Amino acid sequence: MGGAVRSNNPTGCCPKNATLSCKAKKCGNRGNMFTAFRGNPYAEFNIFLDPFAAYQVIHSGIPVTVVPLDATNTIPITKEFFKTFEKNQDTYEAQYVFKSLKMTRDTRFDHHFFTSYFMWDSFMSGVATSSMRNAHKEGLENEFAEMDYMNITVITSNEPYGISDGSNALFDGRKIPTFELQNNGVHSGHVQIGIKDPFCFRGNGSGICKDGYTEEVSGPDSVRVRVATRAKPNHDNTSLLDREYFVSFLDALNRPQQRGRFNFTSQFPHYKEVLYKPDFTGKELGKPMVFDMDMSVGDFLALIYLLKVPIEEINLKAILVTGTGWANAATIDVVYDVLHMMGRDDIAVGLGDSLGVNQYYPDQPNTGDCKYSEAIPHGSGGRLDADTLYGLARDLPRSPRRYTAENSIEFGAPRNTDFPQLRQPLALEVWSSLVKSIDPGSKITILTNGPLTNLANILLSDANSSSIIQEVFILGGHIDYIHNKDKGNVNSALSNEYAELNMFLDPLAAKMVFESPLNITLLPLRMQRKLSAFPEIIKRLEQKKTTPEAIFTRRLLKRLYGLQQKNHIYRHLDTFLGEILGAIIIGGDQNTINSSFQVKHLKVIAEGRIHEDGQIIVDKGKTKGINVLEDFNIVSCYNIFATYLGHQEQSAVIGSFDEQRRIWSSPRKGIVGV
Repeated sequence: MGGAVRSNNPTGCCPKNATLSCKAKKCGNRGNMFTAFRGNPYAEFNIFLDPFAAYQVIHSGIPVTVVPLDATNTIPITKEFFKTFEKNQDTYEAQYVFKSLKMTRDTRFDHHFFTSYFMWDSFMSGVATSSMRNAHKEGLENEFAEMDYMNITVITSNEPYGISDGSNALFDGRKIPTFELQNNGVHSGHVQIGIKDPFCFRGNGSGICKDGYTEEVSGPDSVRVRVATRAKPNHDNTSLLDREYFVSFLDALNRPQQRGRFNFTSQFPHYKEVLYKPDFTGKELGKPMVFDMDMSVGDFLALIYLLKVPIEEINLKAILVTGTGWANAATIDVVYDVLHMMGRDDIAVGLGDSLGVNQYYPDQPNTGDCKYSEAIPHGSGGRLDADTLYGLARDLPRSPRRYTAENSIEFGAPRNTDFPQLRQPLALEVWSSLVKSIDPGSKITILTNGPLTNLANILLSDANSSSIIQEVFILGGHIDYIHNKDKGNVNSALSNEYAELNMFLDPLAAKMVFESPLNITLLPLRMQRKLSAFPEIIKRLEQKKTTPEAIFTRRLLKRLYGLQQKNHIYRHLDTFLGEILGAIIIGGDQNTINSSFQVKHLKVIAEGRIHEDGQIIVDKGKTKGINVLEDFNIVSCYNIFATYLGHQEQSAVIGSFDEQRRIWSSPRKGIVGV
């Protein structure tokens, strides 16, 4: 499923004076690289992500069937299909799929769902199933798609070929090209770099790059493949379903054979939603605090630690999740689950913007500029680490609070959903509510472990916000790298050796925060790297009294340490351990930690140059000073972290999903909660 074979109308729609052949093609005969369309109007996303891999597969000699946009774009989800589906939900899986589809329809940003949302992957499953089911019947056509044999290739670079411009890693700087490629061949040209690659733009507004385009060609570089060209119409003209595949899709989902045995609530006959909220009556609460995090493993370790610090010292009031990192809906759910386990369903969680400050096209404000977020490592660098967390998080008790895209017109949605009151709160909404709820004269301390987007947006939303912020602790940033010769950690943007990822992901936000009147304490990457000994902290957690949160943390650290020992691609994992530093500095005894600080005048580079943005330099011309952590007692930090997690005070109210399973599987009286 991928590719676009006949994207030969790259401007999308024909001009008024167009030829008849152009008008016959109408609109939309193009790729789907929406954020890069102005530079590459040809490619389809799956192939664009790795054109050379696609080239190798399609040219391998293996019989290939391609289901491109040409075909999937002929099977939009119509109103008639949607209404028919709504009336035919006889199985749990049909109910699940329709609910997902309806939520997509309800929360879509425009009113064109029924003309611009297609079956894509699901249609592919039908085409593939039909092909496999009838493979032994020679000459039998596909039930759901019209098929044709075409000569195609995958475009991996752009003309002119053979000119080294630094964009093509297969050729540039190599005496012998990779994979025995030809120096002046079709793979030796310019490779598109980012969605704003100036090479790809021309004055007439149409892009010229074709990286990832599965173009129909002739000659020795082409290969003959089977291509789906369009969805077949329903042979029953009286049916409301105008595509043959629609009928089979609904039939398969509602078939009683192999149907799901239960959904979540029927699986647990005594399931009951319970919220655990603490009673702090008679206690003198500590300083109000907000934790701004992304999804990294270390941030969750820091969150658990903050929940263990005595409430008389730190009163964690809210959590803001930064969307400019690799946070997603699953991040929100794991945060909710951790809070539920710890009996803190009273803490609000807000989701921040997915785009950095001022990262958008002026003419397409809803389209993100991925120049910085591309640095988020895929696979072993970042998201696989997240999968480690999410996999272990299955053991956490399941909170009734979940991320939801439910929305309403009141909050800017194009339509109301079934449950608009369940809408996921946004970071700025949580902040605004918190400011209104705190006692007059109180001030808020902020610890931010991720990109500074949320904090910058708070400053932009309210000019007086800095007056109610007591202090900001920022984990991240990399300074003094010239003197110490330490490199940064933006490993996937090799042209920028000295930036730290949190600053790099939104340099404009970082610049704005550093230049604000906020009282800032910086805990730089060099200090974070000092907390890197997995065995030391694991040993201490094994020696302390056991709590559910300590057990979960120990398992998570052991898994990360095991990955680090297995393969060099996981060598960076100890960085996550260092992300507990900010929480320990805020919640620990400063005399025990023996921390020392120095005031420095710092500047964040945010000039639009990807090889420099996010770097922090000393600028003596700055009048404002920033407290920078210079040293601390490493052993004390390990001890404090393990000791707090082992404390029975403020420990888990419900320890695991297995404990919930037992509660929900049998009658039980006296459930504590509200």
